[in-house]
Amino acid sequence: MRLNLHPEKRLLTRVLVTSFTIITLVGFALAWLLTLVFAQSKYNDTTTKLIAELPVIAAEFQENNLVPITQAIDNDNIYTKYLMATCDSRYHTMWESSAAIDAGVLQICERYKNVKDSFGVKYINNGTDQNYFVYALSVQIEAQDYHLVILKDASKLKQELDKFDRLTLFRLAIVLGIAYLLLTSAAYWSLLPLRRLKLELQQLKDGQKQSLENDYPVELTGITNSLNQLVSQSEQRQSRYQNAMNDLAHSLKTRLAATLAIIDDKSLTQEQQRQHALTQVNDMDQLVKYQLKRAMLGRKGLISELTPLEPVIKQITDMLDKLYQSKAVQLELKVAPQLLLPMEKGDVMELVGNILENAYRLCISKVRVTAITSNGNIQLFIEDDGPGVEDSIKQKIILRGVRADTQSPGQGIGLAVCQEIIDSYGGTMSIEQSDLLGAQFALTLPAQ
Repeated sequence: MRLNLHPEKRLLTRVLVTSFTIITLVGFALAWLLTLVFAQSKYNDTTTKLIAELPVIAAEFQENNLVPITQAIDNDNIYTKYLMATCDSRYHTMWESSAAIDAGVLQICERYKNVKDSFGVKYINNGTDQNYFVYALSVQIEAQDYHLVILKDASKLKQELDKFDRLTLFRLAIVLGIAYLLLTSAAYWSLLPLRRLKLELQQLKDGQKQSLENDYPVELTGITNSLNQLVSQSEQRQSRYQNAMNDLAHSLKTRLAATLAIIDDKSLTQEQQRQHALTQVNDMDQLVKYQLKRAMLGRKGLISELTPLEPVIKQITDMLDKLYQSKAVQLELKVAPQLLLPMEKGDVMELVGNILENAYRLCISKVRVTAITSNGNIQLFIEDDGPGVEDSIKQKIILRGVRADTQSPGQGIGLAVCQEIIDSYGGTMSIEQSDLLGAQFALTLPAQ
């Protein structure tokens, strides 16, 4: 079993560890400060009581005509019930009361010197567990500094401080426990949108959703919007590729059928068949390049150019005449030779070719193509004398996969491609009834 020295990096772990550390440090700092304040308060209270007792001590000495400082210098025997000592200016012991000596507290001045500058309560002990609170009173006699150090049993004070410390730590533990619980809950609650985002991304990957929801917190809105845009672009690109391949197959189908018709046409010489077949192969090559370019750039990515309309129509109708030669379709062409469409040639071939192929396939014997310029627009009408299009399906047949003629083979792609092309150039397409009694496809495109 190998030891994992590189555990997974988890954002939640980082947040919780950092937050717990900060809260713990702050909590213990506050607890420490509270104990210091409480101890100082007790120290001040005890000091106040000692100061209040000083007149009693002074009265006791005065009653016995004793001055502990000056008489201590002369080593006079002074009796007092208080634990106390007299120190010189350097805190050397000059005199200790018999009560202090009996209690085993020696060298009071020297020991006080070690704690006098400490913060908080000042203690000394007798070498055992007995602690004494220390208070010093400084006086000046005959230009000499002396210190009178008074001790008081601190057992009760120590018990109060220990009790307060225990209570403070207990309360701190409760507060920290609640804080940890709330912080953990808040962290998990804050990360719920990320967990939800992960789930939705998995659903996107599995194809169960098309986009992310929009009700995420403000901090994640920018990310979810960007992801939705990325998903949308990916879907559009995939749809564009798929549509381009379908359109290519649809376009090549007609050219392949025309090529087969040319090969089977016994009225043509071998050289004529070869020339016509090469023309169809060249058209198919152009279609493949056009569809690949459209798959990469999309409709709006294609550069607009001016394309002569009449040569394209003749190229397409020559192919359709061979494909539907059994019908002997009569073509009526009313297009000015100089008329130019502001469209890419591949789009013109796709647009006109799909509608003309439908017209040839569904007509009885006649097809008419008319192009005029009116009010800054170019209008193109393609009509036939076939059965026409029912009003109930006129809006449906421009959708991919919907066909008006279900009796003949097809995928329902051609008119959808035409509508996409027309939309990309800002034009319109409508389906009406022709005076030939069949369908009329009216296309309107801006002249520039």
